[in-house]
Amino acid sequence: MAKLVVCGRGGSGKSTWVVLLAKSLLSKGKVLVVDADESNLGLPLLLGIDPPQSTLMEALGGKNRVREALLKVLRGGERVRESFFERGFDINVLPSDVLSVKDGLSFLRIGKEEHALEGCACPMGYLARDFLGSLKGENLWVLVDTEAGVEHFGRGIVSEVDVVLYVAEPALESFLLLEKAKRMTEEAGKPFLVVGNKVGKDTKEIFLQRLKEGGVLPIGILPHLEEIKVSHLLGRPIELKHPEVEKVVASLEGVLYGINP
Repeated sequence: MAKLVVCGRGGSGKSTWVVLLAKSLLSKGKVLVVDADESNLGLPLLLGIDPPQSTLMEALGGKNRVREALLKVLRGGERVRESFFERGFDINVLPSDVLSVKDGLSFLRIGKEEHALEGCACPMGYLARDFLGSLKGENLWVLVDTEAGVEHFGRGIVSEVDVVLYVAEPALESFLLLEKAKRMTEEAGKPFLVVGNKVGKDTKEIFLQRLKEGGVLPIGILPHLEEIKVSHLLGRPIELKHPEVEKVVASLEGVLYGINP
């Protein structure tokens, strides 16, 4: 099993890359997409799969119950492990109202902010880490779509995945965030890979130079693509097949084979 977290700034194309990779990786085995973004709602539409009736957090008793488990861990330190899952559990044990399945693709939502003044999203981060750290499976690719920024690094989600994939775009804020994400990934001892998104002909040379200055080279680059824009606008599945996506999949396989030969 391989676990990959996709991160980047807001609007960079994280969900786009999650969808493109998920559909390409179906030729390699089963794919589980984990929606760990507590705000955005459109990912299942882009995947072409029905959203589950319930989030994982709702199925486990709601935000207050998860918060209680988190507080118990915080009070007890490393001596306490409060888990909602058996170590090495398989996704097939999850109830159907939590997990949507279609043609080898599974989709799950950790939790969503639903009400004003309901508090921070830390319980979602705790649950995502617990879920990813406990999950096992044969011939399974796990893709985690995260919220914008790097808060999930602080929540420890990165410690439970094999690879961090950063989606960069030709914008200053994207490069500044990349530097922080790269450093935090290195602190977690995980491989850090970069893909480019929305990179036009006029900006590609500068984009590559900025990445080089930051000590990284992209394993794939997508230009502005009208087909993707239309899918996002209308909430239609992204059906695009692009050679750059296949390059990224090959690179991921190479890195993961080096980790788990």
